[in-house]
Amino acid sequence: MYQHLPVYAGDPILSLHEAFMADPRPNKVSLSIGLYFDEQGRLPVLDSVRKADQKLREQERPSGYLPIEGAPDYRAAVQKLVFGADSAAVAEGRIATIQGVGGSGAIRIGADFIKSFMPGSDVWVSDPTWDNHESLMQGAGLKVARYPYYDADSNGLRYDEMLAFFARLPAGSVVLMQPCCHNPTGIDLSKAQWSGVIQVMKDGGLVPFLDMAYQGFGEGIEEDAWAVRAMVEAGLCPLVTNSFSKNFSLYGERCGGLSVVCPSADEADRVLGQLKAGIRRVYSSPPLHGERLVAAVLDTPALHQQWVAEVKDMRERIKRMRVLLAERLTAGLPGMSVDFLTEQHGMFSYTGLTSDEVDTLREKHGIYLVRSGRMCVAGLNEGNVQAVADALIVVLRARS
Repeated sequence: MYQHLPVYAGDPILSLHEAFMADPRPNKVSLSIGLYFDEQGRLPVLDSVRKADQKLREQERPSGYLPIEGAPDYRAAVQKLVFGADSAAVAEGRIATIQGVGGSGAIRIGADFIKSFMPGSDVWVSDPTWDNHESLMQGAGLKVARYPYYDADSNGLRYDEMLAFFARLPAGSVVLMQPCCHNPTGIDLSKAQWSGVIQVMKDGGLVPFLDMAYQGFGEGIEEDAWAVRAMVEAGLCPLVTNSFSKNFSLYGERCGGLSVVCPSADEADRVLGQLKAGIRRVYSSPPLHGERLVAAVLDTPALHQQWVAEVKDMRERIKRMRVLLAERLTAGLPGMSVDFLTEQHGMFSYTGLTSDEVDTLREKHGIYLVRSGRMCVAGLNEGNVQAVADALIVVLRARS
């Protein structure tokens, strides 16, 4: 009956992680999958989340269905965290927010909304971008193409080319960007560069779709949301997705959100209604336990403060690993600049390694990176950074 179906090749990143798990070498290092590991190489359980979990279990509340759009306290907490406690758009009721099944689920609901109610709008993603951005948009039936972003020669940003490209897009085009900690490159825009993008988007009637999966891992909780808030203050109406997988270490709980900023409260009500209709056709209502944890932490001042401190610790550890790796590489490769490692932000770094060099790292040294050369810096720790640096030095020396 199903012999005509093609074989699924597997997700390249998840398949690579499966290969890593099966690798018997004791000193193997995973720098591929987008997970934050602590200094001991473990997925952390945040103390703020643990305390919230203990409190919730004492209450023994039943596990009934959530509303289609998600829990009210969770959705309010998302709006406050993403748009700011003093957001005029929030106070005016101009933002329609739903609880997403992780960031990926939120993106897909947003894609379905665009397909249904913004006919003819194509979606533009950065070159490169997270692979699933394209898959989620194409799965909704949208046409997806790429805009200039990464400059391989300088390991930097093609900003002027990107801005000129945006200026040529037809009105109504959807432009997907990442406000902080760009995946996969780690290369972010400055505030001045964001201001230029905002002006071009306003002038051209473009629709921003902002995917913020790593809030707090760049410069800070508030700082990483700057581009989102600047767009809203400038009068743009972005679609914004966010995720709590990384900054709450709640990967399996699938906690995310989709917010659509609107010109008026009436339009926000209409948008929310259609988002609910779209959710009902897919999964009916979101999961319960994770949203309770997130809402409890964000709405309890002491836990919120502790969570902010824990995110800072994670952010600073990532930055420290960048510095350590850069120092070891500089010592072993005098004359070669690796400044990009400390200039990039967040969990990921585009290393400039070729796919063949990545294969050599995996096969000969047990160091796993994505074949694009993307490195998950959060997989480094003081116990493995020297081994990673030594392997990179061997591979990079072989270039000459």
